[in-house]
Amino acid sequence: MKIRIGTRGSKLALWQAYHVEEKLKAAGFETEIVTIETKGDKILDVSIAKIGSKGVFTEEIEDQLATGQIDIAVHSAKDMQSTLPNGFELIAFMEREKANDVIISHKDGLEMNQDSHFVLGTSSTRRVATLKRFYPNIKTVAVRGNLQTRIRKMKEGACDALLLAYAGVHRMGYEDMICKELSFEEFIPAVGQGSVAIEVHESLQGEKSDRIREVLNHSETETCLKAERAFLKTVDGGCSIPVFARATLNESKLEIEGGIISLNGEERISYKRMANSDQAIELGEQLAREVLSSGGEKILKDIKNQINEE
Repeated sequence: MKIRIGTRGSKLALWQAYHVEEKLKAAGFETEIVTIETKGDKILDVSIAKIGSKGVFTEEIEDQLATGQIDIAVHSAKDMQSTLPNGFELIAFMEREKANDVIISHKDGLEMNQDSHFVLGTSSTRRVATLKRFYPNIKTVAVRGNLQTRIRKMKEGACDALLLAYAGVHRMGYEDMICKELSFEEFIPAVGQGSVAIEVHESLQGEKSDRIREVLNHSETETCLKAERAFLKTVDGGCSIPVFARATLNESKLEIEGGIISLNGEERISYKRMANSDQAIELGEQLAREVLSSGGEKILKDIKNQINEE
């Protein structure tokens, strides 16, 4: 049985695709990797928030899933919109890497504290808003592109350091450049950060889909991401909205912490809730409703108005 694996062409995306391929081959599948360029890969001169598409990194890949040119798509789980187009589903979430944000730099002696004055490269509204709240003296500049491109831009003087997900830095072998691992107390990550998601179209035959899920899905990660994605869906926050959530599983108890922050960092609403692991979706939805009813709805409305005015 042959599986055609669709992926973006960046080194990190290919790392993920090869990781998937390795597991499928070990289970006896034949494989083929198909690289696809997405809108998010082509438009590098504006921030993700301003491209104006929910499927910035997925749309073109989903087109090929629908036509059967590929069998599965490999994505960073954090790039997946909360509601998929009709006919598509996520059948597996691979074991999650450490979910922290990190600061990397080519310069020695950078310190992250209230008095820090340096320029940090990031295109994430969540990270920019969080920095404004906790580290107001740090300036930010939008830096887009794959990890290697961002590092090159940093070294050429665009910024002093980059704010990134630990998972990508680790997978690409740049751990020696990490100068600060950010705490979950301040920097709660994006929904799904650190996990690889496997997407299929309903046209993929059931037996094939079931076997792929059996090989690739990590049940603990899936439980956590079900809660996080239910939170995101209920809040209705796309990639331009600075919402955050992180769920953890301890035996049969599932805990999730999540919320929303205003673009200027002044308002931040965050709660922590716990339930049994079989109530993941309900837990995520409950947390979202609590965040929205406690002022999150107003923050969300203000953010959407600001984005539409730009």
